[in-house]
Amino acid sequence: MKAFVVDKYQKKGALRLGEMPEPELRDNDVLVEIHAAGVNLLDSKLRDGEFKPILPYRPPFILGHDVAGIVVRAGSKVRKFKPGDEVYARSRDGRIGTFAQSIAMDEADVALKPKNLSMEEAASIPLVGLTAWQVLVVTAGLKKGQKVFIQAGSGGVGTFAIQLAKHLGATVATTASAANADLVKGLGADIVIDYKKDDFEKILQGYDVVLNSQDAKTLEKSLHVLKPGGKLISISGPPDPEFAEKQKLNMVLKLVLRLLSRGIRSKARRAGVGYSFLFMWAQGDQLGKITSLIESGIIRPVIDQTFPFEETNEALAYVEAGRAKGKVVVKVR
Repeated sequence: MKAFVVDKYQKKGALRLGEMPEPELRDNDVLVEIHAAGVNLLDSKLRDGEFKPILPYRPPFILGHDVAGIVVRAGSKVRKFKPGDEVYARSRDGRIGTFAQSIAMDEADVALKPKNLSMEEAASIPLVGLTAWQVLVVTAGLKKGQKVFIQAGSGGVGTFAIQLAKHLGATVATTASAANADLVKGLGADIVIDYKKDDFEKILQGYDVVLNSQDAKTLEKSLHVLKPGGKLISISGPPDPEFAEKQKLNMVLKLVLRLLSRGIRSKARRAGVGYSFLFMWAQGDQLGKITSLIESGIIRPVIDQTFPFEETNEALAYVEAGRAKGKVVVKVR
């Protein structure tokens, strides 16, 4: 099968389009013919080698995390899916490879594709949808009447998280450029701060939850918008000791991550708020709940651009430029 391959870790290195073996099908796996793949910043960071200590893939490996396609074969122990089912998923860590013509995935990571979405629209959802769900529902326990600050509202995670937070009954503040203000307001943002002109730290106060996706400076400023007992949840780091435990990292890495996050954890404690790092995980049941929200019209995908499969490198470069509104997708078939 044709696939885009990382031959060696290299910053902004081009992926190689080449022939790779068909994936091995395990007893709990479904083999999916890929129709579309979402493109994420995680893909380029992985290619650059930023996650080598915690996700040690050995080149050559196929890149890509988001997928929508059709089940063509099912393992002997698969009960949820059958050949012909249209599905979507975020492939689990250690078994990625959606920039290809097919992939084998554990059925626990897969959900039926929303009936009202195209393959390209469905492929845009899993990673950002699960990230937003795991931050707002699982970790924050966001409730009706609470206030949440979602940074970078016009990005992939932001466009999904705003819609989910509004569905949960929260007041939503976000940052966006003036050009994207109407987009995020249309998704449900109550307060839109022009990050080029205004400082969110001086405008927002008394918030219950912050979803941080930006740099260390923004992370620290986010502490000051939370009320006592509030939760600062970061998807951009630094990883904390709880994450190291969950990943079963070795003692050296556990110590490194403890030191890396010590500053922000100490400042959070002094401010009387909680800090946690979230690295989203594949989860088919959660994705199934997201499917229900999409099919009922509560959440809609936001796609900036779709690239043909042959232009996967160009799609990655476009995502890295940081100007995409919503998601970027590669059409495989």
